[in-house]
Amino acid sequence: MTAQLLIGIFIPSESLAETLREPLSHSRFVVSWSENSADFLDWAIDNRHQIDCLILQQHSVVYESLIELQQRDILLPTLIVESERRAAELDQAYHEAVIKLAADELADLEKSIHKAVDRFLKLPAVPGSSQAELSAPDHRLFLLSLQQQRLSEKLKERLGYLGVYYKRNPRNFLRSVSVLERDEFLNKLRQDYRHIILIYFSQDDTLNQKIDDFVNVAFFADISISQIVEIHMELIDEFSKQLQLEGRNEEILLDYRLTLIDLIAHLCEMYRRSIPRE
Repeated sequence: MTAQLLIGIFIPSESLAETLREPLSHSRFVVSWSENSADFLDWAIDNRHQIDCLILQQHSVVYESLIELQQRDILLPTLIVESERRAAELDQAYHEAVIKLAADELADLEKSIHKAVDRFLKLPAVPGSSQAELSAPDHRLFLLSLQQQRLSEKLKERLGYLGVYYKRNPRNFLRSVSVLERDEFLNKLRQDYRHIILIYFSQDDTLNQKIDDFVNVAFFADISISQIVEIHMELIDEFSKQLQLEGRNEEILLDYRLTLIDLIAHLCEMYRRSIPRE
């Protein structure tokens, strides 16, 4: 089964949104629609490691949302739909790889999405920066590169190259980044693992995707198995203390060893596949 691309859409204009629904209804994308800026921001922040492209309208409300994402160092492939052809500020406000599309060009929407992704994968274009300057650890470039690697590998799978072995950039390994970046990354990883634990025995349809995303992020940052075990034990210890305070039995926590085994198995498979074949 090939990976599907996740597309996030925020189009304040109802008429323009309706125009978009037709081409997207026949596409192979997974689409999430946001009705207002608050919903869009919450969704984009929560799913920043899964989103493959944003489709947005040229609108002041959207501009504010993009500025918020930029300030959080959340950079994603983006397609801006314009109701009319005019000079725009959204493209440069977010990042230099934003693609603009006129409302009368929506028939080629899928092609435009792939163009936006392709241009995003070629970032960064940092004017006036020397190679020496770019070699220094940079928080935004680190996060951008992780996102690009994740998306690049997902596209390879989406196109059917299932046998591809994964190539990683050592500059993105956790041991190569600053203490601040490392702490932020591990905190996000703990939050993601906590969410997986909480839904592991539920009927949540997103569980497998969340596990895959967690493993991909851990793999590209070269997270060791022992670090995953440490995250698991810290979380289980936290749950155990809470159950003790509530006077409840802690034995239920033993079941969550299955979660740890599941994730480790996935991560080990990723590392196995990272060994180049002769």
